[in-house]
Amino acid sequence: MVSVHHIPGDGPLLRSGADALGLLYDDGAADADWIAVPVARLDPSFFDLSSGVAGEFVQKFVNYRARVAVVGDITGEIAASTALRDFVRESNRGAQVWFVADADELTRRLEG
Repeated sequence: MVSVHHIPGDGPLLRSGADALGLLYDDGAADADWIAVPVARLDPSFFDLSSGVAGEFVQKFVNYRARVAVVGDITGEIAASTALRDFVRESNRGAQVWFVADADELTRRLEG
């Protein structure tokens, strides 16, 4: 069975690699196969790929061989950015970083 550590939807915005490390060391994260981060917790600059925030954030998970799922509706952000759409599509093809609309979609992907 795959275990998922769900980060609470309320709390400070996440905007750096240090914030990603904080999630990796969050209580319960070490024993989880996946860390689910709600879109509401991500700083809006995350979705502007030119800011470098998404790259730095995701790279921490890759470096630590941890899996992260960004959970929530980002259709507006994807519609506004071809680069983001491509990044999400490529991420979702892999097995380490996923973007899913909701917890149900994450569950379906994990079971499939």
